Amino acid sequence: MTVRRAAVVGVLLAAAGATVPAQDIRAAVDRYVAANQRAIVSELVELVSIPNTPADTENIRRNAQLLRDMLRRRNFTTEILETDGNPLVWGELRVPGAKRTLLIWAHYDGQPVDLRAWKQANPFSPVLRAGRLEDGAKEIPSIRSLTKFDPDWRLYGRSASDDKAPIVALLAAVDALKAAGTMPSSTIRVVFDGEVGSASLTTAFPRFRDKLTADLMLLLEGPAHPSGRPTIAFGVRGLLAFDLTVYGPKVGVSSGNYGNWVPNPALRLAQLLASMKDDHGRVLVEGFYDGVAPLTAEEQAMLDAVPDEPDSLMKAFGIAAPERTDLSLQQALQVPALTIRGLASGVIGTAATVVIPDRATAFLEVRLVKETPANAMAEKIQAHIQAQGYHVVHSEPDDDTRARYPHLVKVVLRGGAGDAWRTPPLAPEAQRVTAAVTRMLGEPPVLMRTMGQRMSTAEFIEGMGAPAIVLPTVNFDNNQAAENENIRLGHLFTSILTIAAVLTM
Repeated sequence: MTVRRAAVVGVLLAAAGATVPAQDIRAAVDRYVAANQRAIVSELVELVSIPNTPADTENIRRNAQLLRDMLRRRNFTTEILETDGNPLVWGELRVPGAKRTLLIWAHYDGQPVDLRAWKQANPFSPVLRAGRLEDGAKEIPSIRSLTKFDPDWRLYGRSASDDKAPIVALLAAVDALKAAGTMPSSTIRVVFDGEVGSASLTTAFPRFRDKLTADLMLLLEGPAHPSGRPTIAFGVRGLLAFDLTVYGPKVGVSSGNYGNWVPNPALRLAQLLASMKDDHGRVLVEGFYDGVAPLTAEEQAMLDAVPDEPDSLMKAFGIAAPERTDLSLQQALQVPALTIRGLASGVIGTAATVVIPDRATAFLEVRLVKETPANAMAEKIQAHIQAQGYHVVHSEPDDDTRARYPHLVKVVLRGGAGDAWRTPPLAPEAQRVTAAVTRMLGEPPVLMRTMGQRMSTAEFIEGMGAPAIVLPTVNFDNNQAAENENIRLGHLFTSILTIAAVLTM
């Protein structure tokens, strides 16, 4: 451990107060997991086997009902909470003399699937492999008949890691503590969310406030650090996504007959986009970084202690240098980022035609930090576009509008915008979680001030009025949201310990 990292962890541990008998609890949980691997993996297989794309309301309901039953088996008081979207699954395990109430959040829905991209017949028929698919790992048959599982084996299926493995790990932690005769130190409330973006959770909060309030919110989401060490994150980025469409002629016209005379929307869009960043990757939109204060010495020490390996990352990504050479990866996560996610105009390749296209479109996003709210950022970007001489519309322009404005752009905000949030890492609750995980796992966790993961729960957290902390537990190379999503079983088993640490802190 570096001196600086040891100093940061030492401050957190010293401030957290008295310890708990973590080694005794760890030994008991380890024994439980070793003796019950088959039951733990089988429960995960059962859950992953139910399709869970958000639009598949029938199967979303099946997921919710199974989760309710899983909670009931652990003596939770439980209920399916109906919302304007997909249902929430709520449960509560009351603990006499509890020090606090924990609200634990995870989502049970998953991303859509492209069957052609998966290396198995069905993403909802889980496949066990003896390692990474990319490394040629072979399939291991008869999952349900096995009693022991190598930690490097991986279970492949949609939502195996995002978020069904963390849900199963939470319930296994409850089982392990009960088997050890150890009560959690907190009353446990859980809410399993059924909708990407947590819109239903936010709108349902006023209706179910009495069930969803707590002293601390714990979010089971996202990958642990690539180093494999336990990880705690104190905040997440927000998201603002939008389309820009620059217009040329009403229909494509011959570049031979009209080149140099009819405006080319692709070139104009390129110029507009280029106006937004300088050659060093710094965003030029006025006010883009407003409110982002310099890091304190303690915050910088926390960032420096994260064991990133930039040379290895650059090699893996096939790049020679980062976009912002003045920022480390962790520093880059503390400021908002503007990214072009897609471009479209005309036709390329063998199907290309000799025309000036009628329009050019870019799909952009801003990854927000706590100090840069989405609505204010949207206004700043629109002001920048107008400052470049463009008239902004928000729907398809009519002929009169086209005739009136030589520079015309349509800006359309995409759904799912959400603000970032962050809990101060030195807050008492943050210190207690850090200390508990350190004692249980026997090593200091990687502490992340802000992680890149997006969770649109800022409005809910603000309404709840309690601090929130993320406990990322799955392997970093889990192919989250992509094809061949997987969970490394060693991470699944270790996450049971990590969650047990927080339940008994």
